Amino acid sequence: MDERERRGRILVSIAREAIHAGIDGQCLRGGWDEEWLRATAASFVTLRDAGELRGCIGTLDAHRALGDDVTHNAHAAAYRDPRFPPLAQHEREGLEVEVSVLSARVPLAVASEAEAARALRPSVDGVVLEYESFRATFLPQVWESLPDPIDFLAELRRKARLPARFWHPQLKVSRYTVEKYR
Repeated sequence: MDERERRGRILVSIAREAIHAGIDGQCLRGGWDEEWLRATAASFVTLRDAGELRGCIGTLDAHRALGDDVTHNAHAAAYRDPRFPPLAQHEREGLEVEVSVLSARVPLAVASEAEAARALRPSVDGVVLEYESFRATFLPQVWESLPDPIDFLAELRRKARLPARFWHPQLKVSRYTVEKYR
């Protein structure tokens, strides 16, 4: 097993441990043995049940240890994603768990939707869109269901509660990449 695969197994195991701690979060551990788990990093944890989204919570900007971030986001995805009821105990076993570790965000200097669409790298870029108090992100995995950059941006604006074709000079677009583990 190579180092990347080993790290992935550890991260998914940390996420599963946080989910199995239950809704009250008892037994959530910290104090990571490995230096890379103590390094500051941002992550998302995505949960699927029989292929259907069951929760997805994450952090866009690194502000705590990776092990702690994965623990927090896994627990939140299972029990505090506002789109879903808290995970029931019987749902835990068959759950598919994916951990995405995010790179730092890179702002894109784009003045139009067309420029933004040309600047994006489908299946590579996660995208953050911000305008005033509105903000949303799509992980790179979303390109699988929205492969056209214009459609991708339209749905991202909808997610941010903006009109699908909204554009404004103060709209900010940034991108990031992920290392994902299942």
